[in-house]
Amino acid sequence: MRTVPFPARRESGMMLIEALVAILIFSIGILALVGLQATAVKQSTDSRYRAEAAALASELIAEMWVSNRDPATLEANFEGAAGSGGARYAAWATRVGTILPGASGATAPSVAIDGAGTALPGSVLVTLTWLAPNEPAGATPHSYVTRTVVR
Repeated sequence: MRTVPFPARRESGMMLIEALVAILIFSIGILALVGLQATAVKQSTDSRYRAEAAALASELIAEMWVSNRDPATLEANFEGAAGSGGARYAAWATRVGTILPGASGATAPSVAIDGAGTALPGSVLVTLTWLAPNEPAGATPHSYVTRTVVR
């Protein structure tokens, strides 16, 4: 029996092109998922640092509530900024520096307390700033600010 060869068709190789296009679309989808995962990890890390900052600020304010709440005493013990402040501020700032990355030097936490002669004595403003790991040195630091009145 004789076999008749099929004539070459114009569609020759189309299946290969379709397979390559499918692989390309699949690869783009995988890259998008990898990017999504990286963004989720970064957001999770940022959220953790914000929660740590909130807990540290609450810890300091709680310590103020259980101490002598006279505005002058609060100022002497708790008020401070980068490198200067009361004894309790210094201990708390050291703890902040160990928990929040980059929370020292120019980005050290600050505590401002309104004294007795002001409109709202005992008003406390706590500001924590930090730089997340792997952020460039000139990046804008993240910050957490809270205000309360201790009387």
